[in-house]
Amino acid sequence: MIKTGVDFHIQDADWQRVYDAAEAAEQKNVRRFGERDVLIEGGDYIGLWLETQPMGGEMYAKRNPTVGMNNQLMFMDNIREDGRLPSVLYQQDGQMGMMFSHFQGYCFPHHALNMYYWTGREDTAFLKQLYDVLRRFDEYLWRTRDSDGNGCLESFCVYDTGEDNSTRFFDAPVMWSEDTPPIGVSRLPYESMDVMGYSCDGRETLAKISALLGNGEEAMWKQKAQEVRDTIKSYLWWDERGACYDRDGNNEFLDTLIHNNLRVMYHGAYDQYMADRFVKEHLLNPAEFWTPMPLVSIAANDPLFLCVGYNNWSGQPQGLTYQRAIRALNNYGHHDLVSVLGGKLCGAIATQNPCVFTQQFEPYEAVPSAKDGMTTYGPTILAFLEYTAEMFGVNPIHGKVFWGTEGSHGAYSYTQHWGDRDYTVENDGEKASLKLNGKEIAVVPAGTRVITDEQGHILQK
Repeated sequence: MIKTGVDFHIQDADWQRVYDAAEAAEQKNVRRFGERDVLIEGGDYIGLWLETQPMGGEMYAKRNPTVGMNNQLMFMDNIREDGRLPSVLYQQDGQMGMMFSHFQGYCFPHHALNMYYWTGREDTAFLKQLYDVLRRFDEYLWRTRDSDGNGCLESFCVYDTGEDNSTRFFDAPVMWSEDTPPIGVSRLPYESMDVMGYSCDGRETLAKISALLGNGEEAMWKQKAQEVRDTIKSYLWWDERGACYDRDGNNEFLDTLIHNNLRVMYHGAYDQYMADRFVKEHLLNPAEFWTPMPLVSIAANDPLFLCVGYNNWSGQPQGLTYQRAIRALNNYGHHDLVSVLGGKLCGAIATQNPCVFTQQFEPYEAVPSAKDGMTTYGPTILAFLEYTAEMFGVNPIHGKVFWGTEGSHGAYSYTQHWGDRDYTVENDGEKASLKLNGKEIAVVPAGTRVITDEQGHILQK
């Protein structure tokens, strides 16, 4: 397996302190599952969740690609015969267990494909297996989650979208393992922007794999992904309000403004018009999502907003939302906000010494949630490490390398080791030198984002 690693040194003492603490904390989340080293979610979660750990493993590939690949294979190898993926993998008394009682998110397709690139673009067998897994799961979704046949996929329980304890689910069941929906309970099933996003993301990734395999199905999958986007816009988008809203089992809008719009952006299921409106009108609205510590789960001025310090997706910003927000904003050209959010996250963590990496943050005081209790929650740790790479370093994604040169935190150097290549950013706070294996490929003003191919040829700046 190709070896990787990161070296990072920055003049900003708080950022360096949080970074060093994050590196040390995440190493504790590497555990042995059977014959594989994997990255568990961390904190109170001693297992692998589909909503976090394929994404988390791929982000950790910057430091350990073996673990990154294992976090994909653990789910891929355990797909059920009918095409359903396990939502959770865990160990008990030395034995591995699996849960199929809910979906628990789908931060998987994009990241699994990126592991093909991290590991050298040679594992065609992995590509074929991933294609088969994604196709079967998409077929499962459309076979079981469109109970009224109207072309919009549904969630059947709280955990299908991982919104633990959210007030918007009322007394809905937290889990539901059946392939038919609960009827007459809490307005279920919900016509779901999240589950539609799962399908869109999977289909776009299937198109990319088809291009790599040359199987002639790229155009088909692109068209299928676009059909999902079209339905989201025509059926779940409320244009007068500039946001998507789920609908209930009677196909009526659920009148609650939720951060899940950002999740749809993560899955690439918005168009540019929708993304720009949601960001401008809602995400950046201090009365809704842009609290002093931004990214609350339900708009702060919504009647269902509830700010409590335990695991609850009704209010306090979640580390997992910060983790997803990077791809969500980059998908639609809002990279400037990635740097802002990275600064907010670092600032909140730095208020504590020693640093703690909690699941939630207090939205008005901008500090780790005191009632949370967790200190090594993986999504928060990985979110911070990923913001660091985005802002100051390099991030290889699907054959391209994205270079960050943020200049507002003083001088720094960042090197991504990747096999026989070293990608380095050296920044004095005013200008940044980009180097590949010590050879300078560009000098740009600090704050310039540069895109190259893996060989260092500039594609965009």
